Amino acid sequence: MTATVNDTIPEAAGVPDVLGIRQPRLPRWAPVATAVGAVAAAVAIGLGAGLSNRIQWGLIAALLYVAGSYALATAVEGRRQAKDRLATALMWAAFVLAVIPLASLVWETVDRGAKVLDAEFLTHSMNGVITLQPGGGLYHALLGTIEQVALATVISVPIGLLTAIYLVEYGRGRLSLAVTFFVDVMTGIPSIVAGLFVLSVWIMILGFGYSGFAGALALAILMMPVVVRSTEEMLKLVPNELREASYALGVPKWKTILKIVLPTSIGGITTGVMLSVARITGETAPVLLLVFGNPAINNNPFEGSQASLPLYVYEQWANGNQASWDRAWAAALVLIAFVMILNLLARGIARWKAPKTGR
Repeated sequence: MTATVNDTIPEAAGVPDVLGIRQPRLPRWAPVATAVGAVAAAVAIGLGAGLSNRIQWGLIAALLYVAGSYALATAVEGRRQAKDRLATALMWAAFVLAVIPLASLVWETVDRGAKVLDAEFLTHSMNGVITLQPGGGLYHALLGTIEQVALATVISVPIGLLTAIYLVEYGRGRLSLAVTFFVDVMTGIPSIVAGLFVLSVWIMILGFGYSGFAGALALAILMMPVVVRSTEEMLKLVPNELREASYALGVPKWKTILKIVLPTSIGGITTGVMLSVARITGETAPVLLLVFGNPAINNNPFEGSQASLPLYVYEQWANGNQASWDRAWAAALVLIAFVMILNLLARGIARWKAPKTGR
């Protein structure tokens, strides 16, 4: 009786390769065990070497995890599978290293900002409040941010959307290339440059005063190229077959864009708009130059100086006392929550407006 290749190899845990030979595999819990061992070893090394910085411990743990995953996979599974394990370990290590600063930032903001964040803080302004003493709130800054961001969105979204439609559906020749070039240039423009431009034209040349609308104009300049670029990419993803089918039925081009192209890409367009809104919400330089700040409530964004959340955080931190620092952390927490709410609303709108497909 002739023995085959499979008869000489015990059927241990493993999977067959292309020749039908079972290759040994690490158990599913091996990566978790490797990560736990790497963390324990990093802690031991850090304590033994007298390293007080936890970031150093984390970097040592990441290096030990990557090296341990590769060495263990090489010994058990072979070098070919070990390379795949190495790539996976590097991916997880990079993911953890990217998440830790974000989680630390959120935790620090929540821990420090929750001290004074209550209903009174959200419904009162700083009018008549001594900065050295507790009290006051950010209602005036929150109201100013909402009005300025809303005005910037109303200005920039229609212009950005129509520009993207022109570039994708109609743009040809030198004009299209020029528009694309200037959109790319505006994408990287510093916020202070946009503020200086509006300051020189709107306030110094045309003679209008400081106001929330002036700040909204600068924010719209920063928001517009992001809307154009994101909308342009989403429109390019719409299959040409949909357009051609609509044209074949005799539907004019403008109606095809309105009824077919835009509804198909509305989810991505909404996401791009919300990304641009998130960018301008935290801008401080244009607001400092154009809105000028105001400790009292100003409901009219078209007349008189106004406050905003980023400017409020800057002013409170610059006061240099504990009460102001607590208010700054609380305002930063509200600003983060504001951006998160906008993103959740965007996801809800995108799902609601997305075209329904039958099963």
